Amino acid sequence: MHLVTSTTELADIIRKGGVIAYPTEAVWGLGCDPFNENAVRRILTLKSRPEEKGLILIAGAQEELTPWLETLDVHAAQRLISINDIPTSWVVPDTKITPSWVRGEHQSVAIRLSQHDPVKRLCAAFQGVIVSTSANPAGLDPALSAEEVHAYFGDQIDAIYHAPLGKASKPSQVRDILTDKLFRV
Repeated sequence: MHLVTSTTELADIIRKGGVIAYPTEAVWGLGCDPFNENAVRRILTLKSRPEEKGLILIAGAQEELTPWLETLDVHAAQRLISINDIPTSWVVPDTKITPSWVRGEHQSVAIRLSQHDPVKRLCAAFQGVIVSTSANPAGLDPALSAEEVHAYFGDQIDAIYHAPLGKASKPSQVRDILTDKLFRV
């Protein structure tokens, strides 16, 4: 199990097309550069997840969301950067920024601005958003520890971020940025 504490090292792994596991607000996630098709396809294969479903992106700071914020009206942009008691991924209209291998069959992408310090540090080191999908093969429960990540994926991932899991009781809710419609509780 390749545990890494350095966000600089993790960011380098991501930039080189690697796949990492990292602690989110509630569960462990798999992450990579969303603009690297091979890395995204690796995650889809590891999870046995159909591309059509799409993947969530995660950011640690408002400036990492600039391309999407520029496409939204003031009210929707405020939602995207809002701090919520419950981790919230917002479904944002998008056909020009995020690649189709991340969006899946959708004309949108789900994006979350995380308040979890390890995620904030990781995205800052990478200087951008990363893929955020639960660390588990399809049909199995998301990993709640680095040991569970390793049990699921072994050496098929490039590193595991040695940092604490957040305190949220469940993965992020998913809401529509324009209508506030709830897709996932």
